[in-house]
Amino acid sequence: MSGVAERLVRGAYAVVFRSVFANMDPERAHHVAFAVIQALPHVPIVSGLVERYSRPSALDGVTTMGIHFPSRFGLAAGFDKDARGIAGLGVLGFGHVEVGTITAKPQPGNERPRLFRLIADRALINRMGFNNHGAAAAARRLERARRNPGRPVIGVNIGKSRVVDVADAVDDYLESARRLAPFADYLAVNVSSPNTPGLRGLQELDQLRPLLSAVRDAAGKVPVLVKIAPDLTDEQIDAIASLAVSLGLSGIIANNTTIARSGLVTPDASVSEMGAGGLSGAPIAARSLEVLRRVRAAVPGDFCVIAVGGVTSEQDVQDRIDAGATLVQGYTAFLYEGPSWATRINRLRRRRLRRAGR
Repeated sequence: MSGVAERLVRGAYAVVFRSVFANMDPERAHHVAFAVIQALPHVPIVSGLVERYSRPSALDGVTTMGIHFPSRFGLAAGFDKDARGIAGLGVLGFGHVEVGTITAKPQPGNERPRLFRLIADRALINRMGFNNHGAAAAARRLERARRNPGRPVIGVNIGKSRVVDVADAVDDYLESARRLAPFADYLAVNVSSPNTPGLRGLQELDQLRPLLSAVRDAAGKVPVLVKIAPDLTDEQIDAIASLAVSLGLSGIIANNTTIARSGLVTPDASVSEMGAGGLSGAPIAARSLEVLRRVRAAVPGDFCVIAVGGVTSEQDVQDRIDAGATLVQGYTAFLYEGPSWATRINRLRRRRLRRAGR
């Protein structure tokens, strides 16, 4: 959409957010918005108009992992947990959509409430716990989604089923990989969510090596990446990066949510009341950039590095590209910025690239 139209949509969403969504349970608000996104492709006149203006610039396309991405900017895992809204999210301008986290076994996730807004910080705390309907159900939806010729690139993020012991994690991930790889453009191995007991322990090299090796082999020609936590030490980041390269993985996603709570505007008492979970959004931007730079310095230049964490503006996207990101993802800002978010970033990137003479 034009800059004027985009600003009108953005302004209207800001009013709706303040008067409606901000007073609604965050998870319920997510479901309401998600229903609209799902319906979008089924209203051709509306979706055609939106897609016309939200489409990324061809100048921003990049080929990595043997896949052509129509733009560098996409949607991180966590928003579309069950691969239900891929078409609508593509209409809204995301060049790729990473669905999940999907587990081999269906699971309801943690008890509610489990999603909390920190509006003053433009952040979220979540302890969703990989709520999804399982790999078999997701595979059927992904198979249908791939038939859409105008679809975005589809990444599939897989994690450990909660009922499965950590000692049996490899077999559990393998079940998901075998079911989902045939319908994924790439697979992301999530070993970094703080909301599944024992999961982050899989980032230890003695556990991570056999897991990644097994998923890589099960995925066949489908690229495999590993998603890491921002709470790792520099030495741990270097070690995982070295492992990923030595195993022939295609990339690293840097990074997941953090368990840290430093530097927040939201009062400490309110944050404590929200409880455990992963913090995402603007407060993790600085650490995410540090992790990105660390990963990029440790891997070859053609190794795919996907930057996630604290991305709100087009300048944030460019900052991550300048720091070595191959692709950039966002999520939390989508809830605060509204449906024109990707369109605005695409429009500003088009302007930047034209000025640069690309």
